[in-house]
Amino acid sequence: MTPAILLVRKSGVPHETLEYHHDPGAASYGREAVDSLGLPPEAVFKTLVAAVEGKGLVCGVVPVGNMLDLKALAEAVGGRRAKMADVADAERATGYVLGGISPLGQRKQLPVVLDTSALDLARMYCSGGRRGLELALAPLDFVKLAKARTARIART
Repeated sequence: MTPAILLVRKSGVPHETLEYHHDPGAASYGREAVDSLGLPPEAVFKTLVAAVEGKGLVCGVVPVGNMLDLKALAEAVGGRRAKMADVADAERATGYVLGGISPLGQRKQLPVVLDTSALDLARMYCSGGRRGLELALAPLDFVKLAKARTARIART
């Protein structure tokens, strides 16, 4: 049981957990979830941690088929520029390992920005807090639980 799953269960929001066998050699954790679970890529979101100048670490949550627009992420939180965070810093702050970082139930809850494309979905998927574990829930429930703001932060 991960902190992300505990948080969602405690909140009482409708959700589902999905597990799959994680291949340690997988090139893309998000793509692995899509392929293993047969999910639409636009509904599966990856959590990327960036260091935003003047704001600290911030989670950008974007569809797995897209890239994080660092400039848009910085603007969404009132910063000037951003760069991807060091892996060790992201893992230490969130309490999760790379490929299993969930935007929910983090050790130190970082600000979360969810790409607006999620709002068009009935259900979205994000990491459940470890590799091979996805969490499905309504985007508005995600926003509430993560205390997230939404912005157009994904690019192709």
